[in-house]
Amino acid sequence: MNKLLVKLALISLGILTGVGSYTFYYAKGYSYVFDKPEACINCHVMREHYDAWLTSSHHAFTTCNDCHVPHALVYKYPAKGLIGMKHSYYFTVGNFPEPIKIGMVSKKIVEENCLRCHSHMVGGINETHKKKLECTSCHDNPGHKD
Repeated sequence: MNKLLVKLALISLGILTGVGSYTFYYAKGYSYVFDKPEACINCHVMREHYDAWLTSSHHAFTTCNDCHVPHALVYKYPAKGLIGMKHSYYFTVGNFPEPIKIGMVSKKIVEENCLRCHSHMVGGINETHKKKLECTSCHDNPGHKD
Protein backbone atom coordinates (compact mmCIF):
# COMPACT_ATOMS: atom_id res chain seq x y z
CA MET A 1 0.00 0.00 0.00
CA ASN A 2 2.82 2.40 0.95
CA LYS A 3 4.79 1.56 -2.22
CA LEU A 4 1.68 2.10 -4.31
CA LEU A 5 1.19 5.60 -2.90
CA VAL A 6 4.84 6.44 -3.58
CA LYS A 7 4.53 5.17 -7.17
CA LEU A 8 1.31 7.16 -7.71
CA ALA A 9 2.93 10.27 -6.25
CA LEU A 10 5.98 9.86 -8.52
CA ILE A 11 3.84 9.24 -11.59
CA SER A 12 1.71 12.29 -10.76
CA LEU A 13 4.84 14.38 -10.24
CA GLY A 14 6.23 13.14 -13.56
CA ILE A 15 3.04 13.99 -15.43
CA LEU A 16 2.86 17.43 -13.79
CA THR A 17 6.52 18.10 -14.61
CA GLY A 18 6.07 16.96 -18.21
CA VAL A 19 2.91 18.98 -18.83
CA GLY A 20 4.40 22.01 -17.08
CA SER A 21 7.62 21.79 -19.09
CA TYR A 22 5.75 21.43 -22.36
CA THR A 23 3.49 24.37 -21.50
CA PHE A 24 6.52 26.51 -20.60
CA TYR A 25 8.14 25.59 -23.94
CA TYR A 26 4.96 26.01 -26.01
CA ALA A 27 4.19 29.41 -24.41
CA LYS A 28 7.82 30.50 -24.97
CA GLY A 29 8.24 31.07 -21.23
CA TYR A 30 12.00 31.16 -21.67
CA SER A 31 11.68 34.39 -23.68
CA TYR A 32 10.54 36.27 -20.58
CA VAL A 33 13.92 35.81 -18.89
CA PHE A 34 15.39 38.43 -21.21
CA ASP A 35 14.44 42.06 -21.84
CA LYS A 36 13.34 41.75 -25.47
CA PRO A 37 9.98 43.49 -26.03
CA GLU A 38 8.97 40.87 -28.59
CA ALA A 39 8.37 38.48 -25.68
CA CYS A 40 5.40 40.61 -24.71
CA ILE A 41 3.56 39.75 -27.92
CA ASN A 42 3.67 36.01 -27.32
CA CYS A 43 0.08 36.59 -26.23
CA HIS A 44 -2.16 38.10 -28.88
CA VAL A 45 -3.87 40.47 -26.44
CA MET A 46 -0.61 42.36 -25.96
CA ARG A 47 -0.15 43.10 -29.67
CA GLU A 48 -2.04 46.42 -29.52
CA HIS A 49 0.10 47.61 -26.60
CA TYR A 50 3.30 46.52 -28.34
CA ASP A 51 2.32 48.31 -31.57
CA ALA A 52 1.44 51.44 -29.60
CA TRP A 53 4.82 51.34 -27.84
CA LEU A 54 6.56 51.03 -31.24
CA THR A 55 5.12 54.39 -32.29
CA SER A 56 5.61 56.14 -28.94
CA SER A 57 8.45 58.40 -27.89
CA HIS A 58 9.44 55.81 -25.26
CA HIS A 59 10.33 53.30 -27.99
CA ALA A 60 13.72 54.94 -28.57
CA PHE A 61 14.74 54.69 -24.91
CA THR A 62 12.89 51.87 -23.17
CA THR A 63 11.74 48.30 -23.37
CA CYS A 64 8.61 46.87 -21.75
CA ASN A 65 10.64 45.78 -18.74
CA ASP A 66 12.05 49.26 -18.17
CA CYS A 67 8.54 50.38 -17.21
CA HIS A 68 6.70 47.25 -16.13
CA VAL A 69 9.26 45.41 -13.97
CA PRO A 70 11.19 46.55 -10.86
CA HIS A 71 14.82 47.37 -11.61
CA ALA A 72 16.43 46.01 -8.46
CA LEU A 73 17.64 42.52 -9.38
CA VAL A 74 16.33 41.05 -6.12
CA TYR A 75 12.77 42.09 -7.14
CA LYS A 76 12.99 41.91 -10.95
CA TYR A 77 12.85 38.16 -11.55
CA PRO A 78 10.41 37.30 -8.76
CA ALA A 79 8.10 40.02 -10.14
CA LYS A 80 8.49 38.71 -13.69
CA GLY A 81 7.67 35.20 -12.45
CA LEU A 82 4.59 36.28 -10.49
CA ILE A 83 3.30 38.53 -13.27
CA GLY A 84 3.95 35.76 -15.81
CA MET A 85 2.04 33.18 -13.76
CA LYS A 86 -0.85 35.62 -13.34
CA HIS A 87 -0.90 36.31 -17.10
CA SER A 88 -0.70 32.59 -17.86
CA TYR A 89 -3.66 31.86 -15.61
CA TYR A 90 -5.85 34.65 -17.00
CA PHE A 91 -5.00 33.92 -20.64
CA THR A 92 -5.58 30.19 -20.13
CA VAL A 93 -9.00 30.58 -18.53
CA GLY A 94 -9.89 33.62 -20.65
CA ASN A 95 -10.97 35.63 -17.64
CA PHE A 96 -9.55 39.09 -18.33
CA PRO A 97 -10.90 42.38 -19.68
CA GLU A 98 -10.24 43.37 -23.27
CA PRO A 99 -8.57 45.64 -23.87
CA ILE A 100 -6.30 44.37 -21.12
CA LYS A 101 -5.98 46.70 -18.12
CA ILE A 102 -3.02 47.16 -15.78
CA GLY A 103 -3.48 45.81 -12.24
CA MET A 104 -2.81 47.75 -9.04
CA VAL A 105 0.54 46.07 -8.26
CA SER A 106 1.77 46.53 -11.83
CA LYS A 107 0.55 50.13 -11.82
CA LYS A 108 2.60 50.81 -8.69
CA ILE A 109 5.70 49.35 -10.36
CA VAL A 110 5.13 51.49 -13.46
CA GLU A 111 4.62 54.59 -11.32
CA GLU A 112 7.92 53.98 -9.49
CA ASN A 113 9.69 53.53 -12.82
CA CYS A 114 8.16 56.73 -14.24
CA LEU A 115 9.52 58.64 -11.26
CA ARG A 116 12.88 56.90 -11.51
CA CYS A 117 13.36 58.21 -15.05
CA HIS A 118 11.46 61.49 -14.90
CA SER A 119 12.09 62.74 -11.34
CA HIS A 120 14.18 65.65 -12.65
CA MET A 121 11.13 66.87 -14.56
CA VAL A 122 8.37 66.21 -12.03
CA GLY A 123 10.11 66.76 -8.70
CA GLY A 124 8.05 69.81 -7.73
CA ILE A 125 4.63 68.71 -8.97
CA ASN A 126 3.47 67.12 -5.71
CA GLU A 127 4.58 70.16 -3.69
CA THR A 128 2.66 72.44 -6.07
CA HIS A 129 -0.54 70.40 -5.77
CA LYS A 130 -0.12 69.79 -2.02
CA LYS A 131 -0.79 66.08 -2.56
CA LYS A 132 0.81 63.06 -4.18
CA LEU A 133 -0.35 62.65 -7.76
CA GLU A 134 0.04 59.56 -9.89
CA CYS A 135 1.61 60.03 -13.32
CA THR A 136 -1.58 58.61 -14.81
CA SER A 137 -3.58 61.44 -13.24
CA CYS A 138 -2.48 63.49 -16.26
CA HIS A 139 -0.99 60.90 -18.63
CA ASP A 140 -3.66 58.37 -19.55
CA ASN A 141 -1.49 55.90 -21.45
CA PRO A 142 2.19 56.67 -20.81
CA GLY A 143 4.67 54.91 -23.05
CA HIS A 144 1.95 53.81 -25.45
CA LYS A 145 0.67 56.10 -28.14
CA ASP A 146 -3.14 56.23 -28.27
